[in-house]
Amino acid sequence: MTHRIADTFYDALARLSPPEQKAVKQSAFDFQMDPSLPGFSMHRVDRARDPNFWTARVNRDIRMVIHKAGGDTLLAWVGHHDDAYRWAETRRIENHPRTGAVQIVEARETIEDVVIQRIVEEAVRLPRLFADETDDTLLSWGVPEDWLDTVRDATEDTVVEIAIRLPSGSC
Repeated sequence: MTHRIADTFYDALARLSPPEQKAVKQSAFDFQMDPSLPGFSMHRVDRARDPNFWTARVNRDIRMVIHKAGGDTLLAWVGHHDDAYRWAETRRIENHPRTGAVQIVEARETIEDVVIQRIVEEAVRLPRLFADETDDTLLSWGVPEDWLDTVRDATEDTVVEIAIRLPSGSC
């Protein structure tokens, strides 16, 4: 069994308070030593887009989001209970079709109200930065397939909002 820790886990850990960080670090170590300990109260995230997401209990409020597939585990994210479930429900882990890189991809549907509407409004006024880029070029940059049109429609006003939602290593 292989245990890995994603950059998204470290980023989320840094946003917790020092006592919470300490509890998470101890739990992460314990989990890597024996993930079957009953204190983790492992639960599959039922509404997740990726059926391999689980949560593990750190304390009454903090949950680690874990991706389990083929005997391998990835500590993907950590945070407060409701935030952890919401994060897991809107992500999937996949291999990029062109680069082969493993990516944590946010479902496009979760950002449509926030970003897509602005793209439509701004596209009337501002030039699209990647309008002339081919699918092949965008894929070679690491853009997930279902994000190609969104990236292609990016303007100066929306490119940052889009970029922060793309997996690490994209664009």
